[in-house]
Amino acid sequence: MTDTDSAAATVPRWRVAGDWFDTCKCNVPCPCSFAQPPTFGDCDGVLVWHIREGRYGDVVLDGLNVLMLGAFAGNVWGEHSDAYGAVFIDERADTGQRDALEMIFGGRAGSWPAAFVEVAGMEMRGMEYAPIEFRIDDDLGSWSTSVPGRVEARAEALTGPTTPEGARVQTTNLPGCETGPGQVATWGRSVVDRADAYGFRWGREGQSSKHITFDWSGPD
Repeated sequence: MTDTDSAAATVPRWRVAGDWFDTCKCNVPCPCSFAQPPTFGDCDGVLVWHIREGRYGDVVLDGLNVLMLGAFAGNVWGEHSDAYGAVFIDERADTGQRDALEMIFGGRAGSWPAAFVEVAGMEMRGMEYAPIEFRIDDDLGSWSTSVPGRVEARAEALTGPTTPEGARVQTTNLPGCETGPGQVATWGRSVVDRADAYGFRWGREGQSSKHITFDWSGPD
């Protein structure tokens, strides 16, 4: 048995489901979600996961958050370079929850995160436990997150002259869905997108954002 097989054998059954969104450098709609090169040839942004329901073996993960800053050049689903990231894990998590989140989101517990980590191939600049604020409207009218003093991202659902009042601009079967197959994306536009951590520094508004559900289970 290899070291990888041995590690996989120790991973319990797990499942996490919830909300993911990003705010990024690209124009609306972000081409990365369509498996195309980013608008300006490279992309950087905020990515956040909010677990509505989650268990890792006997460890309950409900309500916890993980946030990442990421950057890359080229098509993240194809040839790309200069891929970097930094991760913030919810400081409310206890030791067991922290271990579980690191296993899942680090790609070591299988399922979609493992596939995405392999595709993205990001070099990690850092990881820390921090307060992560997360909010999303029940009607998906807006969504926001922050790590106080380090990261702030807020977006409003995309609308336009032919969008019915209260309706959402949504996509299914995205060819580059960041949370994996079978999820629904709701498009938005950032009203705040700021970062100042681990060498990631930007401040902008009006660029692409999307909310996508996620539902993963493993270790398969």
